[in-house]
Amino acid sequence: NIAKRPFTPPPIDTELQSKVAAFVTPRFEAALQTSNKAARSTALALVQDELIAQLGEQYPDRLKDIITFYERELKAYVRNNILDNGARPDGRDLKTIRPISCEVGLLPRTHGSAIFTRGQTQVLSVATLGSPGDEQILDGLGFNEKKRFMHHYNFPPYSTGESKPMRGPGRREIGHGALAERAIAAVIPSQDEFPYTIRVVSDILSSNGSTSMGSVCGTTLALMDAGVPIHAPVAGVAMGLVTGEGEREGKWAVLTDIQGIEDALGDMD
Repeated sequence: NIAKRPFTPPPIDTELQSKVAAFVTPRFEAALQTSNKAARSTALALVQDELIAQLGEQYPDRLKDIITFYERELKAYVRNNILDNGARPDGRDLKTIRPISCEVGLLPRTHGSAIFTRGQTQVLSVATLGSPGDEQILDGLGFNEKKRFMHHYNFPPYSTGESKPMRGPGRREIGHGALAERAIAAVIPSQDEFPYTIRVVSDILSSNGSTSMGSVCGTTLALMDAGVPIHAPVAGVAMGLVTGEGEREGKWAVLTDIQGIEDALGDMD
């Protein structure tokens, strides 16, 4: 029964916010109209640097607020441009999918391999076949099962241009691996049809959105390359949602094949 401590949010400096908006809004259009993730990031970083140089001397103790307003304006610009004009950061409309390319048999010494590319997202999937004795044993409290189809998803730091140690699997690797495995499991042939244990490893070589669905596509190709008689090919694509706020309340847009910036600034994928 302890009363909550009263909290009064700090007032927003509307004058500073207006100056930030006036400076960055006309520059966002040129910075965002590229399909290259690295070029877009460089252009947006340049806009932020110019903004700090412009307002930093006038507001030397407000750099944190300037960056906060910059991030708010970027988010608002991207979302409003999608809702008002149907235009996405790389110039696509709401339904256009980025260019796709596929190649199988890339690694000759493996049972099956495929590389799937969609825009700047690229996945290398490798399929390995084993005997029934290679099934994964799931020994839990109250159950004892075996699994003959496994999909493992790896998201190395270099896929986003970073350099850091490789640790154990995290939430992303476990969740995305299970997501793709569940999507493919329904088309895996039965033990009688194909008496092999199947393992697929998907390594993300380059990431700009929709890597989990890229691993679904790569896994399908690798299994077919390995000669696994799957019941049907499976493909996936990431979908995004943007909803309006304030004067745009009630507006919404569904995006096909979202990229990284849309995943970060949108509402849902």
